Amino acid sequence: MSKLDMLQKNTVIVADTGEINEIKKYKPTDATTNPSLIVAASSLPEYKHLIEEAIEFGKKNASSSDKVLDLIITKIFVNFGVEILKIVPGRVSTEVDARLSFDVEGSIKKAHEYIKLYEDAGIDKKRILIKLASTWEGVQAAKVLESEGIHCNMTLMFSLAQAVACADVNATLISPFVGRILDWYKKAEGKDFGPSEDPGVKSVTQIFNYYKKFGHKTQIMGASFRNSGEILELCGCDLLTIAPKLLKELSETDGDVPQKLDAEKSSSMNLDRLEIDEKAFRWHLNEDAMATEKLSEGIRKFAEATVGLEEHIAKML
Repeated sequence: MSKLDMLQKNTVIVADTGEINEIKKYKPTDATTNPSLIVAASSLPEYKHLIEEAIEFGKKNASSSDKVLDLIITKIFVNFGVEILKIVPGRVSTEVDARLSFDVEGSIKKAHEYIKLYEDAGIDKKRILIKLASTWEGVQAAKVLESEGIHCNMTLMFSLAQAVACADVNATLISPFVGRILDWYKKAEGKDFGPSEDPGVKSVTQIFNYYKKFGHKTQIMGASFRNSGEILELCGCDLLTIAPKLLKELSETDGDVPQKLDAEKSSSMNLDRLEIDEKAFRWHLNEDAMATEKLSEGIRKFAEATVGLEEHIAKML
C-alpha cells in the first residue's frame, strides 16, 4: 500500500488546492482554498468560465457600481468552491478577505455573503467552512458564526494561545501552519530540522495533546507542509490538508506509516489548562515572536493575493 493509503487509515486527507483537476486525481474527503491558491487557479484557461460567470453575476447583481468588484471576487471564491464540492464528498473551506482580519462585523458580513451564494447554488451550509484568520477579532467572528450554525476553519495559526481561544468559542476546525513555522525557525536559527524535531510538527503535536486532554471538540487540521516527513510525523491528527505535489509523492511511495498522534494517550497526559481572554491572548501572542511575525506576514500575503486578483478583474472590466 502507498503511504497515502496508510495515512488515510488514521487521518482524514484534505486537498490543499484551488485546482479542480488536481482534486479529481487524489479523491480527498475535503478541500481547502485560500486567496493565493484561487489566484493561481484563476489564471488557468480551464477555469476561465468560472471567472466570466462571476463577472457577469457581479455586473448584474451588485447594489451599486462601487460594489461590483467586491461581489465579483466573492462570487469567484464561491464558484471554485461549488466546482470542488462536485468532486469531494465532504466540505470546502472558503477564506474571508484577509483585510477583514481585524474587523469582527466585516468578517461576519462576508461569511453571510458566502453562505447565501452557496445556498443559492444549492449547497448546504454544513458543507462550507468559513476560513478566518486566527486573530482575536477572527475568534470573535467565529464565536458568532458558530452560534448561527455556520462552521469556521481558523487559519494562520501558529501558537497554542490561538488554538485555545478558537476551541473556547467552539470553532469547528483549526489549521495550524506547520511549514511556515519551520521556515521561521530555519531562518532564525540558521539550521535545518529533521521531521521529528520540526518546530511546526511540535506545535501541532502540542495543540493535539492539549485538545484531547481537555476534551475540546474543535478538530485539528495540520496545514502548510514543506515536505512529506512533516506529514508522516502527524499521522493520527484529525485532518491534514496537503498540496498536490506532496499528495503525489505519498501516493507513489510504499511503506508503513505508524500512528504518531493518539487521542487516548493525550487524554492521560499531565498538562496545565491555559485560560485565555483578550488580554491573555494578546500577551501570549506578543511573547511569541514567531507567531506574531508569521501571523502578520500571512495576513499581508493573503491580502496581496486578493488585491492582485482584484487588479486582474478590474482590467477585464
